[in-house]
Amino acid sequence: MFGLKKKTTFKVVAPITGVCQPLTAVDDEVFSKKMMGDGFMIAPTAAANTIVAPIEATVAMLPDSKHAIGLKSTSTPIELLVHIGLDTVKLNGNGFEALVKPGDHVKAGQPVIKFDSQVMQQHQLNMSTMVIFTAGYAQAIDLGSKYQQTVEAGQALLTAQ
Repeated sequence: MFGLKKKTTFKVVAPITGVCQPLTAVDDEVFSKKMMGDGFMIAPTAAANTIVAPIEATVAMLPDSKHAIGLKSTSTPIELLVHIGLDTVKLNGNGFEALVKPGDHVKAGQPVIKFDSQVMQQHQLNMSTMVIFTAGYAQAIDLGSKYQQTVEAGQALLTAQ
């Protein structure tokens, strides 16, 4: 109305309970050097085993290995990838359970993938979980005071317009 555009507020929540860290802390150059895009990482607590959607979105990608999920925001051009652990793709889906499928609409904080912590421990996998902004968000990802703090799955970490 009157030529004014309503600004969309964009909220990102923690995908898992754990310690929030900058992407540069990931022990993998693909992530730490931001080759796939900027973002942040959560080092999960030992009891954490459920990934929640960090944004309201449509599930754009869910590989058979279930170690990652691609989401496309329903209200902005933002797309992101949640990558669960390092080298978890090698499990070929063993120990992972998808709670959604491509094309599903998810709300921020909605459980999307569960994993078996015992299977991950047996394979001695680093379960650091990365949230990578792959498209549509050009600002620096700085979670400020939330870095090095324990955050709860579903807790708001970033709000932008």
